[in-house]
Amino acid sequence: MKKLLLITFTFFVLSLFSTSAFAQAPTRINFARGTHQKIVTGTLSGYKSSRTYLIRVGKGQTLTTESTGSNYITIMIKAPKGSTYEPDMAADCHDKNEVDPTAAGDYKITVTECLKSDPWKGTFKFKVVAR
Repeated sequence: MKKLLLITFTFFVLSLFSTSAFAQAPTRINFARGTHQKIVTGTLSGYKSSRTYLIRVGKGQTLTTESTGSNYITIMIKAPKGSTYEPDMAADCHDKNEVDPTAAGDYKITVTECLKSDPWKGTFKFKVVAR
């Protein structure tokens, strides 16, 4: 009986750690010197997958994102504390965002497959601008 409990407990603990061990760390978006925009690419393996990015923005800027690839994506932005940004959850795929004005800090950008389109797997592309 003790062995069965030990095996069950071990399996439970390993399953907890395995899900967090495979989670991807956010990718930092940096602009080349003298530029204010960048095309970001990534891959998704289905509707349950996502890619997360971080971008540091100064106070009073305008941050925009827009899908530029052929696959339909949803782009969600989570603002840092102190921001008054509220996402506009339109009835479309929500692949365009504008935060104006920005609060200073890291903005978290999460890209997922648009659930309002046909399923796909592969690459996506979006433009991010901070001015």
